[in-house]
Amino acid sequence: FALVLGAVSCTLFLAVNGLYSASDDVIELTPTNFNREVIQSESLWLVEFYAPWCGHCQRLTPEWKKAATALKGVVKVGAVDADKHQSLGGQYGVRGFPTIKIFGANKNKAEDYQGGRTSEAIVDAALSALRSLVKDRLSGRSGGYSSGKQSRESGGGDKKDVIELTDDSFDKNVLNSDDVWMVEFYAPWCGHCKNLEPEWAAAATEVKEQTKGKVKLAAVDATVNQMLASRYGIRGFPTIKIFQKGEDPADYEGGRTRSDIIARALDLFSDNAPPPELLEIISEDVLKSTCDAHQLCIISVLPHILDTGASGRNSYLDVMLKMAEKYKKKMWGWLWTEAGAQSDLESSLGIGGFGYPAMAAVNARKMKFALLKGSFSEQGINEFLRELSVGRGSTAPVGGGAFPKINVVEPWDGKDGELPVEDDIDLSDVDLDDWDKDEL
Repeated sequence: FALVLGAVSCTLFLAVNGLYSASDDVIELTPTNFNREVIQSESLWLVEFYAPWCGHCQRLTPEWKKAATALKGVVKVGAVDADKHQSLGGQYGVRGFPTIKIFGANKNKAEDYQGGRTSEAIVDAALSALRSLVKDRLSGRSGGYSSGKQSRESGGGDKKDVIELTDDSFDKNVLNSDDVWMVEFYAPWCGHCKNLEPEWAAAATEVKEQTKGKVKLAAVDATVNQMLASRYGIRGFPTIKIFQKGEDPADYEGGRTRSDIIARALDLFSDNAPPPELLEIISEDVLKSTCDAHQLCIISVLPHILDTGASGRNSYLDVMLKMAEKYKKKMWGWLWTEAGAQSDLESSLGIGGFGYPAMAAVNARKMKFALLKGSFSEQGINEFLRELSVGRGSTAPVGGGAFPKINVVEPWDGKDGELPVEDDIDLSDVDLDDWDKDEL
């Protein structure tokens, strides 16, 4: 796939707010050059549709520029002033700003970009889309995904991740499964089904990868498997049903592009996923593996066990677990440590020595963090995380620009703490009579 970034007139940007200039690597796109530059191009494009007055667009600009520079010669990055060129925005269904579209192998089927708005996230998505485009070419699918019943039945050289289901296999695979299933009921002669098939196939591959197989996309030929079609009241084609264990089948009522299907599948995945693990930082591996694998890792430093006892500590951990559940769709990592156990880490996050419990949200890629300023409570933490999730809140660089050395510590045993046992002092050899009585 390609992301296309609509470029705005350089003179307009300079006159309005200086967002882009001729020296940037973002390509200006207009109704005059869009077809030539994007549609007729074999390159992958990221295109941003923006309005100069839009605050979110202004905040995206430096990240977009950085991404364009990083991707120069690899993926094309452009921008369209959709406020000025409303016809071009309307052609691609732009209803809000900024909207980012990916123009890949099939330029007539632009895909919505739903990722983060940092240069790293944009570059990652571009490279992932580029990888898909190259793999398509390698397997002979230069124009995207194959379609039609022939490819569905024979595979057509396309390694599909859509699972074919029948009257005989449905119950065993779907109803007895702990996974979430999205099932398309189709008819081979149905034109809408043929249009949906390449989108369904592409979405199936992406969903399988992103959910590690926990959400599955399947298809049922309802003209052959009439028992299933009758059981689920299928009266038109295509009909898509969602099956989750313990719940009645639900109708899928979203859009029929791969991006729409993927977005719904990821929502289903996060709704059904368990909350993230809350891990104690007992080694460097725990910290690095958690923070490197997630966009943000939320680190709490809890008071010493002697200050709270087990019940007090568990109450703090319960608050963290509730917040992890509430924000599980964000796919953040969650960690905690005891005050003093990782003093270098505390210092690097501006916590050290006082004010426990404390909390920091760390972006390990940028090595920046934000500190909880409010109370360590559901309300205080919720406000802190809500601000972070919309890109607000002040950040600071991690001290030293990298995580410090992490001490290997014994995990908490869940018990109240015990004061260290002092060594008994043998006073049998001390003769108090020899001491100066004035000093006693």
